[in-house]
Amino acid sequence: MIELLKKLIEIKSDSKSGANEALLFCAAWLEEHGQEVTVHENNGYLMLTAVKGQGNETLIWNGHVDVVPGNASQFAPVEKMGRLYGRGSADMKAGVAAMMMAFVELEAAALSRTVQLHIVTDEEIGGHNTSEWLVDQGFTGDFVICGEPTNLKIGLQSKGVLHMDLIFKGKPAHGSRPWEGQNAIESAMKFHNQLGTLPFQQEATPYYAHPSVNLAIIGAGDRYNVVPDRCRMSYDIRFLPGQDPNDIIQQMDGLAKKLEIDMEYKADPSTPALTTKPSHPYIESLQQAIRKAGHADPVLFGQHGAADTRYYAATMGGEGAIEFGPAGADWHGDGEYVIISSLFDYKAILSIQALS
Repeated sequence: MIELLKKLIEIKSDSKSGANEALLFCAAWLEEHGQEVTVHENNGYLMLTAVKGQGNETLIWNGHVDVVPGNASQFAPVEKMGRLYGRGSADMKAGVAAMMMAFVELEAAALSRTVQLHIVTDEEIGGHNTSEWLVDQGFTGDFVICGEPTNLKIGLQSKGVLHMDLIFKGKPAHGSRPWEGQNAIESAMKFHNQLGTLPFQQEATPYYAHPSVNLAIIGAGDRYNVVPDRCRMSYDIRFLPGQDPNDIIQQMDGLAKKLEIDMEYKADPSTPALTTKPSHPYIESLQQAIRKAGHADPVLFGQHGAADTRYYAATMGGEGAIEFGPAGADWHGDGEYVIISSLFDYKAILSIQALS
């Protein structure tokens, strides 16, 4: 499994062609180990599915082989003091390698459910061409594990995503007589300074202390001697499970009205929050598998970001798709690594749950 991971890291899969190369490598490896594999294509992106077992329930293991760009040295894996360093070692070629090995080792006759392996190539740029496409084609199940690095903790929920573009309007005037105009930048600042008072920002859940609000883009003005009459601000809002993004939009709009600020907005609630509960049967069986693998009581937590889980969960009422993967650190960073022992633990846990 470690040699498989090293070979995957060596494939520079930070582009479409590179990710496709890694995908074809995975397909060939699985076939060499006796598995039937189907390679799919959508908009030039490749992905694969493999199926094993029988029964009325379907368990899906999803992994991606595309990575964010890295320097050349990161595509030469280095093993040191129980860690394997390299681009994608944690995010998430380690999870892919463990899933592939666990899938090969599963005895089909021993399974009372179907296990599907999905390997995709565009998660880092949104997953629309592969995981979302697979779901649209009917590749769904009763429970989905995306093998993102979670340090063997169970990321059973995640925040939703709301993007808002706000245009603040003012009145132009000569820069030497600003009182004759209305400065759109000052209006935007006034709005932003009051944003933390909105009700949705005061809410919390057992897994989240608060939503996430990031002022991501701002632009206004082009001359010293003109009062700017337009200011654009764009927010990346990650809302909590149970919050309604339309209510957040109305609160944002209401704040502008309360402050008597002329503002237009465009809102895109692109990703719902994932709401899997601790009592979900597959969460309970996964916790049992973690204990059987020799670990202490599993840790449940909520992810702040989004993964390909969102596409599967959309078919299951927001539940049943989670992030769960090996241990490591500094993914997307220069020192990315995975803890080698966690791969063996992870593979064992996947197999125990699949056979439970």
